Amino acid sequence: MTTLICGSMAYDTIMVFHDQFKNHILADKLHILNVSFLVPAMRREYGGCAGNIAYNLQLMNEEPVIMATVGHDFEPYAQWLSQKGISTHHIKVLDDHYTGQAYITTDQDNNQITAFHPGAMNFSHLNAVPVGEDISIGIVSPDGKQGMQEHAEQFAELEIPFIFDPGQGMPMFNGEELIRFLDLATYATFNDYESELVQERTGLSLEQIAEKVEALIITLGAQGSKIYSQGQCIEIPAAKPSQILDPTGCGDAYRAGLLYGLINEYDWEITGRIASLLGAIKIEHNGTQNHVFTLDEFKQRYQDNFGTSF
Repeated sequence: MTTLICGSMAYDTIMVFHDQFKNHILADKLHILNVSFLVPAMRREYGGCAGNIAYNLQLMNEEPVIMATVGHDFEPYAQWLSQKGISTHHIKVLDDHYTGQAYITTDQDNNQITAFHPGAMNFSHLNAVPVGEDISIGIVSPDGKQGMQEHAEQFAELEIPFIFDPGQGMPMFNGEELIRFLDLATYATFNDYESELVQERTGLSLEQIAEKVEALIITLGAQGSKIYSQGQCIEIPAAKPSQILDPTGCGDAYRAGLLYGLINEYDWEITGRIASLLGAIKIEHNGTQNHVFTLDEFKQRYQDNFGTSF
C-alpha cells in the first residue's frame, strides 16, 4: 500500500555555538543588533518534513512516496533517498531554485537562531496528487501555501484519506483557511502550541475541531499525546528514550507512526504508542535521518515500553 507524503524537502545546516547567546546580545541594543558567533562545530543533515516522515516510514517496512519540489542542488539528497529505497518519482526538480535550506545555530542552553530559505518549496503547487496510482493514504505536511491547499483539495476529490499536518506552516493560514482544511481532511494532528493557535484562529474548541475529522491528534512532548476520536479522548503515554540528544524531527517521526498504524488498521491506542516510540527513538540521535532499526527491534522496544505487542 502506497503512502503519498506531500511536504518540504530541505538541507539542515546545524552549527553549535560553545557559549550562551545572552552573553553576547545586549538587551538595550536590539534595535541595532549586529553580532557574529564563532561556530567550530557544524554538520549538514538531510531534512524537511516530507523527507523525515518518509525515512521513518521506510524503516517500518512501508512504501512511502514523496511529492515535493526541490532545487538544482538536490542530487546528494536524491542519492541518499535512493540508497534507502525511497521513491523520488514525484519529486520535481526546479533548476532555477535551491532546495529548501535551514541554517540553525544552537547555543549551550539549546536556544536556537534559525534562518530558513524555502527555495523550490514555494512552488509545491506545480505538483498534483497523481490519479490512477495505488495511493491508500496521504499526508499534507508543511510546504508552500498554495501547494498545501491544492493538495488537500485533490486528496478529497480523489477520496484518498489524508492527515492534515500544518506544523510550522500554521502561521500562513487564517481561520477560514484552517476550517477548510479540517473540512477536507480525514485526520488532523497538531502539537500543543499549534492546537492553541488553531483554536484561536478558527474560534473552535478542540471538541468542535475533533467533530470535523475522524481523529484529532495532539502531541504533548514528554507528556505523551491525546487522540480525540468518536467522542472519546485517548491518552497515549510517552515512550522512554535511552538518552535525549536532539528533538529536531521528532514530530515527523511521530507522524510516520500515525501513518503506519492507519495503513495497518491498528486501533488508536496501538497507533499512538507506535508513533510515540518512533519519536523517542529519533530523539536519541542527532539529525533527523540518522537512526536505524529493524522492524523486529522496534517491536521488541514496543514490548519493553508498553508491556504488550502489536
